[in-house]
Amino acid sequence: MADKKTQDGQAKNPQLAVKIIKRIVIGAIITILVFGSFFVVGAGEKGVIFNVFSGVKDKTYDEGLHFKLPFFEKAYKFEVRTRVYNDDAAAASKDLQIVSTSVALNYHIDKDKVNTLFKNIGPDYEFRIIDPSIQEVVKAITAKHIAEELITKRENVKEEIKLALKERLTKSFLILDDLSITNFDFSPEFNHAIEQKVTAEQNALKEQNNLKVIEFQAQQKIAQSKGEAEAIRIVNEELLKSPKYIDYLTIQKWDGKMPLALGSGSLLSITGEQR
Repeated sequence: MADKKTQDGQAKNPQLAVKIIKRIVIGAIITILVFGSFFVVGAGEKGVIFNVFSGVKDKTYDEGLHFKLPFFEKAYKFEVRTRVYNDDAAAASKDLQIVSTSVALNYHIDKDKVNTLFKNIGPDYEFRIIDPSIQEVVKAITAKHIAEELITKRENVKEEIKLALKERLTKSFLILDDLSITNFDFSPEFNHAIEQKVTAEQNALKEQNNLKVIEFQAQQKIAQSKGEAEAIRIVNEELLKSPKYIDYLTIQKWDGKMPLALGSGSLLSITGEQR
């Protein structure tokens, strides 16, 4: 009897183990099916589904929970909020100066064309579209200007680059929001030449200001001398009107000696009396 019970127990143990394994496998499959059948699109994102048989679906998915076929479909998510892409581009100016331009690009994906972007370009659109576009546009715009204009007309250059990039990116379902040129970097020789030019212009301006001061001071002296001459003229005119002016002139010219007159050997005094 004991041997029979032992044999029955040994027979039941493998069957129990098989049942447990089956349950685990079934549970795992159910879990995979459940979790593989849904995907979540986050805030500021758009979802796209790729089917192994039909390719990218025409439909795009907004934020929230969505269903897909497990094993046969895969979900991709794209951020449609504004993103920033920084890039550097080296180019030659019109006067053959080497210029390194740093650009900060603000853009977003056209949310209605996410599936088309994924189908035609793929998820690596920044590497395949944005970077080459920046390189080409910056080279083309830089070649239209001499190096000095890139500094003095920086805002105009930025607008030219912005318009050209906007046109190129729109064709790839990317919307340009804004563009900033964060830096223009030139060769050490050109930077030194610019510094010398700025210094020369500052010195010239200083000398120009000094000349203006000297000119103003000279004009003041001329005006003052004219005023003094006019004052003398007025005084003389007034004196001429006075009967005492002759006496004034006599006094001004008298040398301090008593006048003498020769006549019949006599000496006349200043009063005209004979002595």
